[in-house]
Amino acid sequence: MARRGTEFFPDLGAHCDAAECNQLEFLPFECDGCGGFFCAAHRTYSDHGCASAKAADQGRTVVLCPDCGDSIERTAPGQAERDILDAHARSRCGCDPARKNKPRCPVPRCKEALTFCNATQCKGCGLKVCLRHRFPADHGCAAAGSTRAAAGAAAVRRAAAGGQCGREALKEAGRRPPLAVSAKSFKIFET
Repeated sequence: MARRGTEFFPDLGAHCDAAECNQLEFLPFECDGCGGFFCAAHRTYSDHGCASAKAADQGRTVVLCPDCGDSIERTAPGQAERDILDAHARSRCGCDPARKNKPRCPVPRCKEALTFCNATQCKGCGLKVCLRHRFPADHGCAAAGSTRAAAGAAAVRRAAAGGQCGREALKEAGRRPPLAVSAKSFKIFET
């Protein structure tokens, strides 16, 4: 077909190469098999009857292994699924069911699978948990108990000091709170 667009813009678009169509398409699809230009209705291999090797290869199918989760490509179109799975189990790379099972969050009653993007490691106890249990209080962190004890000791000290903290405690103790120093309180002399 002629590769021309309109009268005023001859390089714009292309006519569809399908014999019965010949529609002028301003954004044509180029077939990577036969190299022809096609409209949206004839862009697939089957729609324009492509005879290239790529078009013949589009009928590939795979079988999913129920044990390890691998996908195995069929080598022949009429091959039985059971034969493919048996050959996969006998292959040198083998079928490893342990690859299918992902580690789970160790928090009781949490069934979240730990993957690359939803797992974190606790800095206190080193336990790998899901994002829902990333805070120490959420997964019963052993190291969090020591920080709770330190917070509890600080609360006891405040209670012994009369329940006051900050400036009020310093005033009762007879000390003055430190003054805030600003740049305005300094005088700079020019000489």
